[in-house]
Amino acid sequence: MKTSQHPDLGASFQQSRSGLRDTHRRSLMRTLFLVTGTALVVFACLQVFNGYLWLAAGEIIASLALFLGVVRINRTSHLQLWIYGYLVTGFSFALLIMLVPDASVTAFVWVLMMPVLAYLLLGKKEGFLLSAPFMLAGCVAFYFHLEFIAEARSMIDLLNMVLCAVLMLGFIHLYETRREEAEHKLFTLAQTDALTGLSNRASFQSTLSRTLAECARSGSGFALVIMDIDYFKVVNDTMGHDAGDHVLRGISRRLTERLRITDSVGRLGGEEFGLILRDVKPDDSFELMDELRQRIAESKLVYGEAVIQVTASFGIAHYPEHGKEVETLFRTADRCLFSSKRAGRNMVARAGASSVRGQKFAGGPV
Repeated sequence: MKTSQHPDLGASFQQSRSGLRDTHRRSLMRTLFLVTGTALVVFACLQVFNGYLWLAAGEIIASLALFLGVVRINRTSHLQLWIYGYLVTGFSFALLIMLVPDASVTAFVWVLMMPVLAYLLLGKKEGFLLSAPFMLAGCVAFYFHLEFIAEARSMIDLLNMVLCAVLMLGFIHLYETRREEAEHKLFTLAQTDALTGLSNRASFQSTLSRTLAECARSGSGFALVIMDIDYFKVVNDTMGHDAGDHVLRGISRRLTERLRITDSVGRLGGEEFGLILRDVKPDDSFELMDELRQRIAESKLVYGEAVIQVTASFGIAHYPEHGKEVETLFRTADRCLFSSKRAGRNMVARAGASSVRGQKFAGGPV
């Protein structure tokens, strides 16, 4: 079993706050810092000619802080604080410009950018909580910016501002909601075996790697079990692939019914399954798998008018006794599975023990 070259997709997805991963958010923040800092230098020069020296000084100071951020953003461990600092400061500065007479007659357009930046960098929930109050404050600031609100023209300007702000926030929120739903669906499809509903091989391998890392930190152990349905090809050849699919779904139900919530199970391919048993001793895992072997052997799967009865063979390896790497554990469990098959199938074999428990299977479905 090869080690995945990709990070744990499950953990990466859960840790993501928006549609962007942290590496992408850092890259975007670096670009925003550079562009905003450069723009503020230009604005500062223009504000000097406009007579607002204090505003120009503030923009220069802000630009220097942003240029520092360009250098630091990739190394900081407090990315979220940097993002909040940039957004809150930027949004507040936009409101200030709107309230300063003659500073800029078009500063209100930045109100419409608030949900775009907030949702992109923070995700739906935090983006809404940050952008909505600032957008409301922006509409209020624009109200005070208008000199004669009683005039029809000023009222039209205000209503246009409010309507555009509401629509922008609503559209961004709807888009982000649909994007999250699509990402969840794609993630589920990518991690799930379509036939059985169990984790697929890639997802199981990711879980195994994560479990090994967690147990290495905590000093606990786990069992890796490789299970294979005996003579599964006979079912496919004599009764058809639909019957084989029915058997795979039935076995999958048996596995999920018996395992604990802390355990994991996945379909590795064909008729082979993998199980991860957390915090279990070697003797206990052996007894548990032998019990599961008996339950499978005694199960009768009804397929139309036929009754299919199959058995399964198991191989067990334990961390850290039988290996401290994924490849070593999997190779050991696979060798134990081969021992079970060689001993007559319908058997359970574990690493470090000469005994194989089970009952020889004559072969074929009933």
